[in-house]
Amino acid sequence: MANPAGFLDYSRKGAPKRPVTERVRDYREVTLPIPLETVTEQATRCMSCAVPFCHHGCPLHNLIPEWNDLVSRDDWRRAYERLDLTNNFPEFTGRLCPAPCETSCVLAIADEPVTIKDIEESIIERAFADGHVRPRPPAHRTGRRVAVVGSGPAGLAAAQQLNRHGHWVTVFERADRLGGLLRYGIPDFKIDKSVVDRRLDLLSAEGITFESGYDVGRDVTAAGLRERYDAVVLAVGAERHRDIDVVGRNLPGVHFAMDYLTVQNRRVAGDNIAPDAISTAGKRVVIIGAGDTAADCLGNAHREGCSSVTEFSIYPEPPRQRGSGDHWPDWPLILRTYPAHEEGGSRDWNVAVTGFGGKDQLEWLDAVRVNVSGTGAQRSVQPVTGSEFRVECDLVLLAIGFDGVRPLTLLGDLALTTSPAGTIPAVNGATSEAGIFAAGDAVVGASLVVTAIADGRRAAESCHAFLRG
Repeated sequence: MANPAGFLDYSRKGAPKRPVTERVRDYREVTLPIPLETVTEQATRCMSCAVPFCHHGCPLHNLIPEWNDLVSRDDWRRAYERLDLTNNFPEFTGRLCPAPCETSCVLAIADEPVTIKDIEESIIERAFADGHVRPRPPAHRTGRRVAVVGSGPAGLAAAQQLNRHGHWVTVFERADRLGGLLRYGIPDFKIDKSVVDRRLDLLSAEGITFESGYDVGRDVTAAGLRERYDAVVLAVGAERHRDIDVVGRNLPGVHFAMDYLTVQNRRVAGDNIAPDAISTAGKRVVIIGAGDTAADCLGNAHREGCSSVTEFSIYPEPPRQRGSGDHWPDWPLILRTYPAHEEGGSRDWNVAVTGFGGKDQLEWLDAVRVNVSGTGAQRSVQPVTGSEFRVECDLVLLAIGFDGVRPLTLLGDLALTTSPAGTIPAVNGATSEAGIFAAGDAVVGASLVVTAIADGRRAAESCHAFLRG
């Protein structure tokens, strides 16, 4: 350890953010680069624990104490080499991951955890700046061909791992541009699309073929896939929206959050958007939901210039600190405040929407206060008598999660069925059909970018073992 007392000498110092008044006027990333001397200082706070619980908390099992120690010694190249061993895309996770590793940090028991996520992003950006991140095509080719369906984090991770093993990999993407949710789900103020393009260019230079605008199952049939490829990896995401069945649901003005985010990302990219496309500009907006997707909608609404914006959640407001039954090092159920919440709007809890109203267009929603008890199938939602209220609004965005894979004829054509949760059953990526593998949200349900990368890597290893016979 460069400084065994680093956690005593320095307090936690996270990445600075651009001023609210400045950032709501554009779509550039909210956070600013951290001075390298600050990153080195923060890395010395790592205690190099005998049992690194951060390693346990990270789905990728990143070698966090190792690259923290190397950064603290100003050895940035070796720090990148250790990071690259386990994480295909640190520039994605460093920007987008909620950092379960940090809540598992031993320092988090009684102090502020190490700024693991910020250090990770700094390592990869320094590696890019120093020219250490270069295309690494395989030294030999096996002659085996693999089709990866979907170009989100799971599909890209699977593709890169399989390509490194020497297989010829083709990635098919239904949208007109590559990147999956990185492209059309996550706003530019969280990850600039040039970051995605930079990595895609590297993957292409390593020998991976990309085909966008292909709806596999229609443009390319399941039979065609089996004929042309030795194996198939399905990384199609979990795009089936959760909905609410209330009066007025079909009124114009009530939309799924992801439909809005897709349109908005296209708008920011400079695409020609229809005049009647979803927009929050000048409108009274209500977002139903309180997770990442809701926060993404909130940030976009601020930047579009909405008249007002409110988030409603059916759940109680989470505590600000771990409760007595919420034990370290597990991921805590606490109130999470995103940069978008610093920019305006309000949040309200224990609210259930009971209906939408308006003549020919959404004009209001009706809601009621509720008491929620239990979880999962045992959850009980009880309205509070006399607590009904009405909110005037022009636009509602439903950000209440996803229920697995969208209906795909491809799955039936491949003789695959989905689980009751709507996901594709797979063990370490291997499905019930020989040569067909699945990864990411399609398998685990809507989850984190770091989980998708880890699952893509697992599926790739299972696929590689199959191809080796």
